[in-house]
Amino acid sequence: MANPFTAIFNMFKSAGESVLGIDIGSSSIKVVQLRKHSGQAILETYGELALGPYSGIEIGRATHLPADKLSEALIDVLRESNTTTKKCGISIPLPSSLVSLIEMPAASDSQLAQMIPIEARKYIPVPITEITLDWWIIPKNDSTSVASQSNQAPSNGLEVIPKVDVLVVAIHNEAINKYQDIIRKTAIDSSFFEIEIFSTMRAVLTEENSTVMIVDFGAGSTKLYIIDQGIIRVSHTINRGSQDITLAMSHSLNISIAEAENLKRTSGLSYKKDGTNVAQTMSATLNFVFSEANRVLLNFERRYNRPIANVVLSGGGINLKGFVEAAAAGFQAPILIADPFKKLQAPAFLDPVLKGAGPEFAVAIGIALRRLQETE
Repeated sequence: MANPFTAIFNMFKSAGESVLGIDIGSSSIKVVQLRKHSGQAILETYGELALGPYSGIEIGRATHLPADKLSEALIDVLRESNTTTKKCGISIPLPSSLVSLIEMPAASDSQLAQMIPIEARKYIPVPITEITLDWWIIPKNDSTSVASQSNQAPSNGLEVIPKVDVLVVAIHNEAINKYQDIIRKTAIDSSFFEIEIFSTMRAVLTEENSTVMIVDFGAGSTKLYIIDQGIIRVSHTINRGSQDITLAMSHSLNISIAEAENLKRTSGLSYKKDGTNVAQTMSATLNFVFSEANRVLLNFERRYNRPIANVVLSGGGINLKGFVEAAAAGFQAPILIADPFKKLQAPAFLDPVLKGAGPEFAVAIGIALRRLQETE
């Protein structure tokens, strides 16, 4: 989907360096181009391109394309979206990474640098030589810190060893090499890779002090993140996504994938056909996702004794008609729809279009916002 409003956006161009946010997902590539003017992020253009045809399958299906095919698709979407810059950042999919909160004895930075790679091996299911590792010390918070909970004085009077929480982030070297290959093949100027969870946070969160769950309902999977006071406390992947609904509809109604994809967006959960319980077919996937998400949500609330203020819905899968209403009934917390374009300046009459597209472009917008910060 190329941006049909490029000519309009061109009228609003201003002085400043343009940057791109690139989100290479399982079913499509999303790009967003921004420029800063008078302290505001200006939307210049955006676009999306389905990856299914590059793999010989239908639009909307999740793919596992090699670097050369992804490079071809990226060049196409950059051209069709009329982007004008090569300066960018690129998101790394959560399945190619690992994000974990671990507890460590309080120590100096140099000591932790030696201890963390050793401790991280307990949480990373691949050899440490196959990943690139990074970490951050989490500021203490009495109500949410794992360390603060374990720092309580024991009843036997023994001395308590101070602890700190450490957010450990690992990315498969194979994924990094693949994206570096894409950079070379497309001649883009990417200054960083960022795991999509951080890009999504930057794009959709508005209040750092609240506790929220982000539900990213994608094509091949659903990602869950619990963010507390700006810190990732939980990340979890459910191996069900919107394409499971599409495939179930296609099989149940004996229609093509393209027809099923269209029905999802136009009729969705309200679709009825004599002799076929289509809504039940679609709801089976949703109920599984909601049940698993609620389990993660309730486990967090019990562990940290803090309620989830909101569940923020993101990802292209929520375009299923009736999804938001089903989520409102299925979650144990109030529902919000991600609106990342709200953080950007664009022509006001495009608000309805951008609001509808927002959940699908959250990662690309988050990446672009970070790249824009680097130009300051």
